[in-house]
Parts: sequence; C-alpha cells; structure tokens
Amino acid sequence: MITIKEATSKKDLKAFVRFPFSIYKDSKYWVPPIIRQELETFNKDKNPIFKDAEARFFLAYKGEDIVGRIAAIINWLEVDKQGIKKMRFGWFDFIDDLEVSKALLEVVENIGRAQQLSYAEGPVGFSNLDKVGVMTEGFDQLGTMITWYNHPYYIDHYMAHGYTIEKSYSENKFPFSNVKPEFFKKAQDLIKRRYKIRALNLTKTQEVMPYADRMFDLFNESYSSLSSFVEITDIQKAYFKKKFISFVNPEYIKFVVDEHDKLVGFAVVMPRFAGALQKANGKLFPFGFSHILKAKKYSKDVIFYLIGIHPDYQNKGVHAVIFNEYYETFRQKGIETCYRTPELEDNVAIKQIWKHFDPKVYARRKTLRKDL
Repeated sequence: MITIKEATSKKDLKAFVRFPFSIYKDSKYWVPPIIRQELETFNKDKNPIFKDAEARFFLAYKGEDIVGRIAAIINWLEVDKQGIKKMRFGWFDFIDDLEVSKALLEVVENIGRAQQLSYAEGPVGFSNLDKVGVMTEGFDQLGTMITWYNHPYYIDHYMAHGYTIEKSYSENKFPFSNVKPEFFKKAQDLIKRRYKIRALNLTKTQEVMPYADRMFDLFNESYSSLSSFVEITDIQKAYFKKKFISFVNPEYIKFVVDEHDKLVGFAVVMPRFAGALQKANGKLFPFGFSHILKAKKYSKDVIFYLIGIHPDYQNKGVHAVIFNEYYETFRQKGIETCYRTPELEDNVAIKQIWKHFDPKVYARRKTLRKDL
C-alpha cells in the first residue's frame, strides 16, 4: 500500500531533498544538489518566487520507507497574467513501481482540478531558470548542476499514466577545438562599427553587479516569445543575483552595449561543477566548498547557461561579438569542452547561432502533459 504524506516540517523537507541520494547512490552520472541550497529553494521566507507562486511537496511511503517525491507548483503569473491554466510539477523521483508514480501524479492532478486549471505539465520548476524535463536519452552521460538526471524507466511511467509529450529539449556539446575564429573574428569588427556597439571586459564580480538587473530585463525581452516563458520579476532578480552570480567567474559573463551604454546582448557561462558536486555529495562543509572553488578556478569544461540578444539586434550578428570575447577567454584558460543547457528543439534561431561549432547532441529530455 502506498501512502502519500505532505512534507511541511523541516524534517520532512530534508527527507524530500535527500530522497534522490538513495535511488542514485550507485550512479556514476547523477550529480547531487547542495542540500542546503535545495532547502532554501523551497523556503517560502527566502525564495521570492513564492510571492507569485505556490508549491506543495509530497512524499510517497511504502511502509516506513520513502519511495517517491513530487512538488506540485502553481505559478500565478503564468495562470493569471498569461492565461495559461497550467498545473506545474517537478522534483519528481520514484522507484520503479507504477503505483508509486501514479499516486504522486494523482495528488498533483487533484490540486490542479481544485484550482480549475486545464492541464498538468512537468517536470518543470518554478520559472525558466529552473531545471526542466525528464531525460529520455543520454543516461550514460554525466549530468550537470542545472539539469535533472533520472533512470530510464521514468518516461515509461509517464506514458503509462496517460501523459503525452508536450516539449522536446536537446543538450549539445562541442570541443573547444571546433571553434574557428575566422567565422566571427572579422564579422565582429564590422558589426561593432556598423551598430556602434562594444563588448565589456569585466574581471571582478562587483563590476558585473551593476549590469545584472539589466541582464535579467534583457533576458525577459529576449525570451518572451518562447513557449512556457514566465517573466522574472524585480524581486526575483535580486535573489538570482545572490544565488548565481557568485558561482560564475566574472570573466565568464559577457555584456555588449550600444553607444549609449544600453545593454543589447549578454551571455553567462559557468564552469562545469559536476565532478566537484559529486565529491561534495550534497554538503558544502567540511570539504565540499573547496571542491567547488577548485572547479570554479580550474575546470576545463564550461556550460553556456544563458545567452540573450535584444529583439532590435537579433539577426544582426551580435553573437559574433560575444563569441569573440569567449574565444579569447577560453583560449587563455585552456578550456577543452563546451556544453549547452537544454534548448527547445524547435528553437531554430539558437541552432543557427551554434552551427559553425558542429555541436553534437548528447542528451534529450521532454516535458509531458495531461489534460485535467
């Protein structure tokens, strides 16, 4: 018999966060989160997303043993402002037992019906900066800190419970040796002169911060036309600055501004922390923090986390300016492999940006939906 219990106490939420550590303890590819950071994400007093969203967390028990978890999420900006009557769910993990996954999904579906929402979709997070998608290919590839890893049986459970594919994402990588500067070196010089733009070379975090709010504003403008996009609010910007910027080498954040110092393009690259996070095993102390700092300084692999171009400057080659800046930085640091975060497979524009680097798909993932 499966029992579902809502996780409301600190003890329960910690059990919620720790559950994947049990079902992936023997995996070479799963990347554990930092437990403290995960708990802060679910803390209504610390994460400003809860001003515009709500979430409930559930654990599935078989006897005394936890056998699954799920987060039921409603983003009211999405529901009320955009008119998308979506019941979100994420952080969905379970043993290979159809009764477990069914019981957890039914809790989410019932909440959605009670709120008169039209459909459930997941796995997704609170916003577009959260993790997304159940992995369907790439199980023999090391995960990242910004994606969920899962067992191959997960997708079969979705299908068995009447869910259908809603969105498809791919993850790509390419060796830095594929980057040929002749594709963007001359072009970026011409583009700078034609549009009177310039790149900013920042080397300190405090230099980055004055541009961070403008970066999130541009992120909103750049991605607003994509499906499932939910705007980042002002209060969330402050939270994300604190949460993410300190993890990023300042020289890995590139800004392009026009003659009036208006931000027209940006990109954020992160060191690949996967190996360091596996060594940390969910804890910053006593040694986890040192593993992360070492990776931040010495990692030879990087992840392109965000890239955004102002709508007025799209298709004008601004990305060539950004790539030129990264080429010089990566060459000096001896970067070997570049990874990209999950991207919608129907996003033709992003594929065009990367085509000269001959990227290869190494993983795929889906979100799935069910009408309520």
